[in-house]
Amino acid sequence: MSLDVMVILIGSIFCGLMILFTYLTNRDIQPKQLFLLFFTEMWERFSFYGMRALLILYMTNVLLYKDKDSNLMYGAYNALVYITPLFGGILADRILGFKKSIIFGGVMMAIGHLVLAIPMNQTFFLGLGFLIVGNGFFKPNISSFLGKFYEENDKRRDAGYAIFYMGINVGGFLGSAICGYLGQKISWHLGFGIAGVFMIIGLITFLLNRDKLEGKGGVSDATFLSKKSLIGIDWEKTIYLGSVLFVFVAILMIVFNDITQIFFAIIGLITIVYILFVASKEEIKPKQMLWAALVMIIFSSLFWAFYEQAGGALNLMAERNVDMKVGSTELSSAMVNNSINPFYIIFLTPLFAFMWNWLDKRNLKPNDPLKFGFAFVFLAIGYYAFVYGGNKGIDTGYMPLLYFLLGYFFITVGELFLSPIGLSMITKLSPPKIIGFMMGTWFLASAFGHELAGWIGSKMAIPEANPDGSVFTAIQSLPIYLAGCNQIALVSVIAAVFIMISSLIVKKWMHGVN
Repeated sequence: MSLDVMVILIGSIFCGLMILFTYLTNRDIQPKQLFLLFFTEMWERFSFYGMRALLILYMTNVLLYKDKDSNLMYGAYNALVYITPLFGGILADRILGFKKSIIFGGVMMAIGHLVLAIPMNQTFFLGLGFLIVGNGFFKPNISSFLGKFYEENDKRRDAGYAIFYMGINVGGFLGSAICGYLGQKISWHLGFGIAGVFMIIGLITFLLNRDKLEGKGGVSDATFLSKKSLIGIDWEKTIYLGSVLFVFVAILMIVFNDITQIFFAIIGLITIVYILFVASKEEIKPKQMLWAALVMIIFSSLFWAFYEQAGGALNLMAERNVDMKVGSTELSSAMVNNSINPFYIIFLTPLFAFMWNWLDKRNLKPNDPLKFGFAFVFLAIGYYAFVYGGNKGIDTGYMPLLYFLLGYFFITVGELFLSPIGLSMITKLSPPKIIGFMMGTWFLASAFGHELAGWIGSKMAIPEANPDGSVFTAIQSLPIYLAGCNQIALVSVIAAVFIMISSLIVKKWMHGVN
């Protein structure tokens, strides 16, 4: 058995034991629906992280795109994956309801993976288009749906979302490890396709257990859905048909990513104006709570721009400039680079839960805006670890694996200060009537972050060749990546200071919600 397979096997066993332990210790405390949604979302994250491991490597190694173009297209794809939840959230809130949206999104994503599994390069962008649209219906609504099973001031909510977040990262670890290994070492299309198999399993599980959802998440406006649209069919079929047609729009936006940047600027402006308009109609308390949510959503966008280099520039750096040899075995860079982060999260989540409880009992727990500031502090430390480790291997062009793993450890700690808290924060600070939209806006911030990440990654691109035509060596490419990491770390430090100072104001706007 190869070392790669042993890592996957041991990691899978660890994940299984963590799930079993979490279930046994929380089944009598948390709503039973948590674990159904946990399992369903786990396979969606398997899909996302599996693609995160492979896409830019496939584009540079098989489709032979330049680094710059690959980063920009990868950024556009991920940005679209995260902006479509804005529209999926609106449709669920106003028309389809959570259950129909989740099912339709899961079907579209499964189709996307099956298309990518076809051993033809021409199917690549078509498969991505289906994944983008499917994710838009699936991602925001399963997170929002979970909030329906907690009362407004339910103290179990934060712990429930932390458990849910662990499920996200179990799927993330398994997806990046299995897809990364299969794709890079055996067959790219097998790596793409296996994610579809597990997406179908998750979807079937959700369908078979719908009776456990207590009638929640149903159609929001059944009368409207049954009415005829302008094209002569009912509105439900019209929505599905329009979504399938948007697959081809998404493809164009990946390939012609300049258009995507303009689109994001317009959507972002409209979204901010709409949230401020809704806030202006509210009383002072919900108004300021919406302001607080908006400020932290904007801060999160910059965090994701730096964090999501993992699927772009850091993925390429891992392949080209990190020593992946352990003994006589060279590990799959796609597997290591993309699975280590969710593995750390699975390991650290219980420790963070204990830490938050310990601090809370002593009235030392930092407020949410301050946690966002700490997220940037640890992000900076992680990137400085890459710089330090890279300089250790500057003469050979290969960073020692230990420093690469250490850098990701600190970046993951930063993520745990921000991401799971963000999901819970949105459900607590948003008026019930727009909670789906606000959850979509949270993912919109991630979309902006991914678009910016693609641009940042393009600035760290390695030229195809030297002026004399010779191929760029590892010794030449490593300093380029390290310079980019150093700049990211510096900006993260500046952002941390700014956020911590502004947290004094934002905390007041939250009116005790934390």
